[in-house]
Amino acid sequence: QGTLVESGGGLVRPGGSVKLSCAASGIGISTGNIGWFRQAPGKDREFVAARRQNGATYYADSLKGRAAISRDNAKNTLYLQMNNLRQEDTAVYYCSSRRSWNVQYYRADVWRNWGQGTHLTVST
Repeated sequence: QGTLVESGGGLVRPGGSVKLSCAASGIGISTGNIGWFRQAPGKDREFVAARRQNGATYYADSLKGRAAISRDNAKNTLYLQMNNLRQEDTAVYYCSSRRSWNVQYYRADVWRNWGQGTHLTVST
């Protein structure tokens, strides 16, 4: 399954930007299916974005126009750039992988391999 390690969270002011990283080992970022999810306190884990192995990207409606996935194949790392951050973006952000694509990619329970998460707080 490999290992995923998220980083890049922290404290950001509303309207600011952040670039989260998902570093993989034992999994090819460019050939695997990678998803980003987030979980706010007291809430279920929710879909943020995903990159399918064929290169297609998908975003949650709440983040369309504010988020973008990119990758660095040399570092085997996937990035999630988020702009115009809002307080409601505050959460622990997780990346996940799966070998085959699932049409219900927006459901956390179809992903199997998770990182430990990185905390993002959007606040003044």
